[in-house]
Amino acid sequence: MINKVWAVYFSATGTTEKIVTKIAKTVAQKLGIEYGTRDFTLPVSRAENLKFNANDLVIFGTPVYAGRVPNLMLKYLATIEGNDAIGVPVVLYGNRNYDDALIELRDILEKGKIHTIAAAAFIGEHSFSYTLAKDRPDADDMKLAAEFAEKIADKVKSIEGTIPEKPVDVKGIPEPYRGYYQPRDRTGNHIDIRKVKPLTNDDCIDCLICAEVCPMGAISFENVREVVGICIKCGACIKKCPVQAKYYADEGYLYHKQELEEEYTRRAEPEFFI
Repeated sequence: MINKVWAVYFSATGTTEKIVTKIAKTVAQKLGIEYGTRDFTLPVSRAENLKFNANDLVIFGTPVYAGRVPNLMLKYLATIEGNDAIGVPVVLYGNRNYDDALIELRDILEKGKIHTIAAAAFIGEHSFSYTLAKDRPDADDMKLAAEFAEKIADKVKSIEGTIPEKPVDVKGIPEPYRGYYQPRDRTGNHIDIRKVKPLTNDDCIDCLICAEVCPMGAISFENVREVVGICIKCGACIKKCPVQAKYYADEGYLYHKQELEEEYTRRAEPEFFI
């Protein structure tokens, strides 16, 4: 018997958190059971492995980076101990595409002994941009999230006491997955932004928020202008800075950002699998 719903997420700018918590809270309310959260966005939160039990329903969300689950989270996600919990993988992408991220996250959960019964791909404001999927997930997205949650609750009731025989079917190419999405310049050459790091302008008030919210712990608390670790381009330091002091100046990054904003203006819609 399921007696607790968990909202579990990596969410640097809060968009994945918004969707996952909405789904989990709605399911918990419909089933009349307990609700809890496991936020593994910050380094300190990843000091302990994610452990669940057979009485848990886990709504598990990550953003999509380059069409896949964030690669620097893969080692941590490989330590999941599901213990036959029931799960719902959810990915959030910035209006381009989620490629193989959803099937990859589903497989990660299954390998961790979390049996998937449903899945979804939602859209959130792109981490690079303020205009690409601006302000999403919005009210329409949240309404769809609630409707999806009700279907999950009905599915849980229908399988009560049994373990699903196979994972939920989702879009994507099974392992080995497609490679990470690679942007190209006007002549077709790959743009490599992996080593690009944010800069800091003179508006900085040294509030340390950027260092506090960095999922990789990469920004120095002694000097926030120093990025001493890996930058995953999650947008947290830029979008959470109260004075807009953080920015990128790399030519390739800016070209890729502009290309995305110009090409993907259509409104992508969430997709559900249940």
